[in-house]
Amino acid sequence: MKFAVVVNEGPYTHQASDSALQFVKAALDKGHEIFRVFFYHDGVNNGTRLTVPPQDDRNLQRAWSEIALTRNVDLVVCIAAAQRRGILDANEAKRQGKDADNIAPGFRISGLGQLIEAGIEADRVVVFGD
Repeated sequence: MKFAVVVNEGPYTHQASDSALQFVKAALDKGHEIFRVFFYHDGVNNGTRLTVPPQDDRNLQRAWSEIALTRNVDLVVCIAAAQRRGILDANEAKRQGKDADNIAPGFRISGLGQLIEAGIEADRVVVFGD
């Protein structure tokens, strides 16, 4: 089965990101395909490389980056939600006149069209968070 996953909550404010990550890992381990993970609303905070959790806490940004890079999972951060929360890739930072970017490895910024495409291409869309 081909899944699309939507994450609507930040990494340390709600269980949604943890649950989505575990779902993605389990689905891949069972041989399913993850077409795309789309981070929306506060979920875009999963995509900042500047997260520094305490050493004894989980690092969700790193875990998401690892799954993107090792399992070839497409991680898309909604551009509008990201801009509102100060998350920029190099191109968007330049376009907005900012002197730095902070998108984490394995993540990319794009628009809601990527969510629509995921809904069309996937057999099921699973949403985590409100």
